[in-house]
Amino acid sequence: MTFLYLAAAGFVAWTVSTVAGGGGALILVPVVGFLIGAAAVAPVVTLATMLAEPARIYLFRRSIDWQIVRWYLPGAAVGAFAGAWLFAEIAAEWLQIVLGLFLLSTIWQYRLGERRKSFPVKLWYFLPVGLGVSFVSGLIGTMGPVLNPLYLNYGAVKERMIATKSLNSFVMHIVKVSTYAAFGALTGRLFLYGVAAGAGAMSANWLGKRLLAGMSDRRFRQLVIAVMAVSGAIMIWGQREALLALLGA
Repeated sequence: MTFLYLAAAGFVAWTVSTVAGGGGALILVPVVGFLIGAAAVAPVVTLATMLAEPARIYLFRRSIDWQIVRWYLPGAAVGAFAGAWLFAEIAAEWLQIVLGLFLLSTIWQYRLGERRKSFPVKLWYFLPVGLGVSFVSGLIGTMGPVLNPLYLNYGAVKERMIATKSLNSFVMHIVKVSTYAAFGALTGRLFLYGVAAGAGAMSANWLGKRLLAGMSDRRFRQLVIAVMAVSGAIMIWGQREALLALLGA
């Protein structure tokens, strides 16, 4: 039954992820943590994401922004390796709290989706941001839709955002999965769990593409911001004990 639950969770998570520009991995995190345990979250969610991306890349292949890819991937590959190597050694609770607060702030940054951009973004920004985001992603398993403000402010929305993010994510997750496996964090049993969740996620891409095609840019921005805010709240809630301890100290 665990495999079925993971497949169902993967399907729901990636349907939401396709129509809202991301957040699927973050939706999967509490399910994996509940069913398997917190230690399994990073490798299982990473593997599921890696398996889900090729189908999405194929479906949206004509919308990929290759300029963003060329700037993002070099930093992302280095950051993903470093983060995955260190993820078992560093307590990253405070990182999730900071990221959660940032995602919640997007409600005000974009005025509930009525504002198209909240800060200017140049193409070269994707190199250092890719390095930092991939590093933290390797530490905590997923970053949620934290990159979405960068894409929105650069002007990449709907199919262009989904296609480009998926390709960048796929390469980054190959590096992370390889590193987890090399350092013993991805066992045979966890590999099967990741495959189950990834199978459900792969099948969700076709439904998500159909839903996205009929959506306006404004509605897409509103959904992206809603998912970012919910993702931020989930991150903070998941680290509530660490936050309370920090406030108490």
